[in-house]
Amino acid sequence: MFINQRRALQGVQAMHDYGCMGTRNCTGRNIIMTTRRGRRATMRAYVDPGETKAWHQLDCKHVVEAQQFGPEALNVIFAEAERMERVRPGTAEAKVLDGRVMATLFYEPSTRTRLSFESAITHLGGIVLSTESAGEYSSAAKGETLEDTIRTIENYADCIVLRHFQAGSAKRAALVSSVPIINAGDGPGQHPTQALLDVYSIRKEIGRLDNFKIGLVGDLLNGRTVHSLAYVLSMFKGVKMYFVAPQVVAMKDDIKTYLTSKGVDWEEVDDLHQVASDVDVLYMTRIQKERFDDLKQYTQVGAVFQCSHAANNSALQHWLASRYSS
Repeated sequence: MFINQRRALQGVQAMHDYGCMGTRNCTGRNIIMTTRRGRRATMRAYVDPGETKAWHQLDCKHVVEAQQFGPEALNVIFAEAERMERVRPGTAEAKVLDGRVMATLFYEPSTRTRLSFESAITHLGGIVLSTESAGEYSSAAKGETLEDTIRTIENYADCIVLRHFQAGSAKRAALVSSVPIINAGDGPGQHPTQALLDVYSIRKEIGRLDNFKIGLVGDLLNGRTVHSLAYVLSMFKGVKMYFVAPQVVAMKDDIKTYLTSKGVDWEEVDDLHQVASDVDVLYMTRIQKERFDDLKQYTQVGAVFQCSHAANNSALQHWLASRYSS
């Protein structure tokens, strides 16, 4: 349903100002000195949560966590995404990334996320260097650290799309990378590019990003997509969030505390059907079997919430999420 929107938005994410010289200390300070390809310059490479959210004005645009973005940055990204949606094969715009190289480094299984990034840059004329099951089939199997892997791959690519099984891995990568790191999911941490796509799609579907109700359903403890989405939606006025999940996979306390600090109205509920009849958007996620140490516990909650259709005119978003996405 939203394939073209995904391609457009992730095409923007693949473009991150490849002319930047990067950084050797991206997450330490916002202003750093760097040397890349024989040139030395002062670069702005990272926006910490709490700083002015001028992500779109940075020289080297890492995408590490959803809190990096502010409303102005989102408007810039979404305007570019809409332009990318109009790109057609054979046009000059379809070659905007000609000669650019994107590396996809995936330590966890992925179909939609990896292929959507690779499709995006290919449709814009770029080249893909790809590895999946990197923990098994890369030098990590020989004991190479993530940081050393990034230091190697940055010499081959203009940006690195990283999926890893440990929360915080994308920030570790950004700390040593001289090219943009794009977090495509870090364990149970965050999935900021998915959140950007989700918010873009919500705006396309209901025509606004304020004064609406959304139900977040499923594995809210381990679901990195809902974590990032909650952070992004917290910047808009009048958004009411309903958290619908078994207690064992309820929304994390730190996120609820963050939302409260931002004045966001949220509520934990048990009745999916009641929520479905009251919200503008229903966001379904699967219970993540791979995050459970006790499989008996998983079998008790794995199929608790299923939704074949929305009870009213709410926009139903899941990307086949009930079984596969994360």
